[in-house]
Amino acid sequence: MGVLYGLFTASKCLISWLALGARFRVFNRFMEEKEALIALNMIEHVGPVRVRHLLAHFGTAPAILGATREQLGRVHGIGDETAAAIARWESDVDLSAELGRIREFGCHVLTQEDDAYPRPLREIYDPPIVLYVRGEIRGVDHRGVAIVGSRLTTPYGMDCGRKFAMQLAVAGVTVVSGGARGIDTAAHQGALKSGGRTIAVLGTGINVVFPHENAALFEQIANHGAVVTQFPFNRPADKQSFPIRNRIVAGMTLGTLVVEANLTSGALITANMAVDCGRQVFAVPGRVDSPRSKGCHELIKKGAKLCESVEDLLSEFEYLFPPRNARQIPSEADFLTPLLNEVEQTVFDELGREEMGMEEIILKSGFAAGAVASTLLNLEIKRLIRQVPGKRFIRLR
Repeated sequence: MGVLYGLFTASKCLISWLALGARFRVFNRFMEEKEALIALNMIEHVGPVRVRHLLAHFGTAPAILGATREQLGRVHGIGDETAAAIARWESDVDLSAELGRIREFGCHVLTQEDDAYPRPLREIYDPPIVLYVRGEIRGVDHRGVAIVGSRLTTPYGMDCGRKFAMQLAVAGVTVVSGGARGIDTAAHQGALKSGGRTIAVLGTGINVVFPHENAALFEQIANHGAVVTQFPFNRPADKQSFPIRNRIVAGMTLGTLVVEANLTSGALITANMAVDCGRQVFAVPGRVDSPRSKGCHELIKKGAKLCESVEDLLSEFEYLFPPRNARQIPSEADFLTPLLNEVEQTVFDELGREEMGMEEIILKSGFAAGAVASTLLNLEIKRLIRQVPGKRFIRLR
């Protein structure tokens, strides 16, 4: 009996030693701070604020992963549910697979300790634990401005979004937006067209293209700036992810410009988050009878700076932009690269920012109906105007 008891005791000790050894090996495996932070970012119920409290208590991210449920539960702000989620992280998180996806996809991960981590973002209350980055974030990107707005836009809104983005990019400002349809897309396109830098912040995992039609645009952005997200691979878009994305857009920029938005637009969430981060908010006015301008007008009523031109925005940041950059900002006419003949130029000049019907264009230009019709077609081909429902036309530039 004594021999059996001795064997039983020895077996228990061996099992305990093996378990301790396994935990020790896991701990060693995560001596890299960045890998441990990636794992923490993948755990449910764990966010930037809780990680900050945990780091203040344990000192390092690997130490957090090596702590017991009881130890974790003693930390301020860490409830039992969060402590349990962290303690069982090995069963819920496949870190090796995530690290493999990062390598295979060709992206990299930034933490707040990295120099490339956006400086303004590091200053907000709850900066992301990690940022997945495809492309490159540079030091100049701390001089960024967000351009946001509605997904359902008017030609006027798209025109303004592109124009402001182009002019900001030429002035040396990095244009930041959310990669969504509508104004976000116009902002990225405008910055790229002028050869500037732009950053798209996703509300999904970095390998998820949403919306699908922006796949080629995201490729361009990665080559002339960066595509970033705080979400792990394969995270789909949902109602929770977009406000989180908006926080990053507002937090990593000096200010937020809302180009077109209705009263329920997510762009207003971004504007409110910018205020919470102590950043400036700008809004482009629109038609008083357009529901898609109501959000911008509401922001202006509440104190956002009315923005009619890029100079209205840049004047708030004069200390960041040398005078030579301001002089280099092109006017709207500088973007009209297609050469126009006399008739085309006259018809184009007569078209204003409001929709105009054929008869009114004929009357104002003084040309025959046939000449105006063929000229309008040429201007559409040159992407200077657009036909809208009702056989009406509007300038795009």
